Amino acid sequence: MRQVARERRELEALSDHLLKDVGLSRSVAYREANRSWFDIPGNRIGPE
Repeated sequence: MRQVARERRELEALSDHLLKDVGLSRSVAYREANRSWFDIPGNRIGPE
């Protein structure tokens, strides 16, 4: 779970230019970064 939280923080910190490179808008990145801590995709749950 910590890995997902870290990835979400990193996503939010990306510049608009980098987000555009990966096909995401600032609003999508913000929404993903601010998901609840327990809202983790099933394929991401497991040993860290």
